[in-house]
Amino acid sequence: MSGSFGGVPAPVVIAIPFIIGLIIGYLIKKALIIGIILLIVAIVASYLGFIALGSVVPGVKDLVAKYGPIASTYVAIFFGIIPLTIGLVIGLIIGFLL
Repeated sequence: MSGSFGGVPAPVVIAIPFIIGLIIGYLIKKALIIGIILLIVAIVASYLGFIALGSVVPGVKDLVAKYGPIASTYVAIFFGIIPLTIGLVIGLIIGFLL
């Protein structure tokens, strides 16, 4: 672990993907929890008759059609820029578990 990459010490270069993985894993976990909560609220509201899921589906389809390709493009760019190293994968796992 001696040497440097463009003047940056090797441990710093190795730590960057790990830290990014921690952040992404944590954000994925929070987004998943919020999504599950919203799903439960929607199911309860549908059961009680406050909303009709048939009226929600066209709106969701419009959102996916409008923002889906943009989101997938940004995900592809992100994974093209960030090298998938073992540090990033370990960081994702630890960040998701925290």
